[in-house]
Amino acid sequence: MSIELTLHHKNKHKNGYDFQVLCKTYPKLQRFIIKNKFNNQPTIDFSDACAVKTLNAALLASYYQIANWDIPKGYLCPPIPGRVDYIHHLAQLLATSLKDNSVSKSLLSQKVTSKKVTVLDIGTGASCIYPILGQREYKWHFVASDIDPLSIASALQIINKNERLADAIECRHQQDHKQIFKGIIKKGEFYHLTMCNPPFHKSITDAQQGTKRKWSNLNKGASSASSTLNFGGQKAELWCDGGELTFIQKMIKESIGYQQQVLWFTTLISKKDNIRPIKLALKKAKVANTQVIKMAQGNKISRFIAWTF
Repeated sequence: MSIELTLHHKNKHKNGYDFQVLCKTYPKLQRFIIKNKFNNQPTIDFSDACAVKTLNAALLASYYQIANWDIPKGYLCPPIPGRVDYIHHLAQLLATSLKDNSVSKSLLSQKVTSKKVTVLDIGTGASCIYPILGQREYKWHFVASDIDPLSIASALQIINKNERLADAIECRHQQDHKQIFKGIIKKGEFYHLTMCNPPFHKSITDAQQGTKRKWSNLNKGASSASSTLNFGGQKAELWCDGGELTFIQKMIKESIGYQQQVLWFTTLISKKDNIRPIKLALKKAKVANTQVIKMAQGNKISRFIAWTF
């Protein structure tokens, strides 16, 4: 099954899912396999939360040597191809910035040339998906933060059950819901990258409307939409006051205070209309360089914005 030809060239899933390989590595997936009604090829029912979670576990086991992965019921289940694309594009951004003049020499003079790349994942979630993928693909070291203690507990469980993750990923609970970097980035620490998949809805009502649209696209009824919010996801994962734009504007404002401790700040942007006001906020923050990088996220184009001082 083809996912998207525009996935990053290093993405292991750019040619689709090989269900034969996945089922061989992770036999639990077999019971969810169905035939695509359009081309008679194997697939799963992507509206079935259990099937999607099992597919994720199979992908992580087959391609990333993660033998033990699970998330609590009701938490966001991330699509692996899109998530690892963000990682690959970050690696490309970092490699390019070390070769040109897109970052300040004062930051380059710090630990940027070290073989140990350190990344901060804001809102790691119960799945801990970005640190897992970043460690497996590039051997990066991560600090994974979240405001939800149950997400931190779930992430720690995954880390402790899989080889080499404990030496590369540290979880930190953000106890102040009004802060993003404060209380997480410690004095004397340096990060090559920060990354974030921000809550993009403004309210629970906004999130429910988005869910209804997704269920409609999958030819499911409205009653299904009301009972299964966004295919999983807790409040902090899906919405916050002011939505994505307010969250990112706050992130930009906070980043000023940590400009000497981070080479590249980055965050996903789900809504194209938010790019202009975000760029305006970055201009006011007097950043040295801004890049908007497009990516494939499933069957649509997504993007992240990166800035450096």
